[in-house]
Amino acid sequence: MIELKDQMNRTIRLENFPERIVSLVPSQTELLFDLDLNEKVVGITKFCIHPDKWFRNKQRIGGTKKLNLDAIKKLNPDLIIGNKEENSEADIVELEKHFPVYMSDIFTVDDALKMIDDVGYMTNSKPKTDKLISQLTVDFNSFPKSSGTVLYLIWADPFMAVGNNTFIGDVINKLELTNVLNQPETRYIELTPEEISTLNPDYIFLSSEPFPFHENHAEALRKISNAKIHFTDGELFSWYGSRMLKMKDYFTTIQNLL
Repeated sequence: MIELKDQMNRTIRLENFPERIVSLVPSQTELLFDLDLNEKVVGITKFCIHPDKWFRNKQRIGGTKKLNLDAIKKLNPDLIIGNKEENSEADIVELEKHFPVYMSDIFTVDDALKMIDDVGYMTNSKPKTDKLISQLTVDFNSFPKSSGTVLYLIWADPFMAVGNNTFIGDVINKLELTNVLNQPETRYIELTPEEISTLNPDYIFLSSEPFPFHENHAEALRKISNAKIHFTDGELFSWYGSRMLKMKDYFTTIQNLL
């Protein structure tokens, strides 16, 4: 019997190590790939774009917010791995009536490391996840350090920004940048152009996901702010899995631009 508490404090019980896994979150799908669980992952979402060969060949079970529950039930998984923010509560409530569902709930880098450890325990991959966590701990302890204030935008029309109480916010703090939306409980907030001007950040980061920012958005922001504007790789700010191994090199590049 495998038993643990997930990050929503729900008890997960598995009779054996899972042989049929469905992943409901892109970053966690990539983690499963890097743990060499190819034969055991039977379903992924249409947004699970990494690795490409899984995206092209694994059965897709809808989007993260709108899952194809019938397709998942036909796959008869013995473990489903989801996330509180990414997946809808109604879908998860229905799925957990039939299958074990592990839910991550990630606000910090430490939360991400705990999720990786949990996945390693559930899938009999602890040697690999222990090594991954060890390397990530070294990386985050030697992150490139920057200074200044930053506004991290994830959407336009209306502008939507990321607050401190998020994984992205914690990554920004690890870089020793100061998020201008630094209230402890702030997660995501809509901003008017006037509010962005008043916040007066040193830098505005335009994320590559979920909104496709282009140069016209940067030009509009330059008219209301003196901030230096940078297009950033959203995956390397927000994917809380094995993609975190790419963060240190990427942020060294970012630091050289600031």
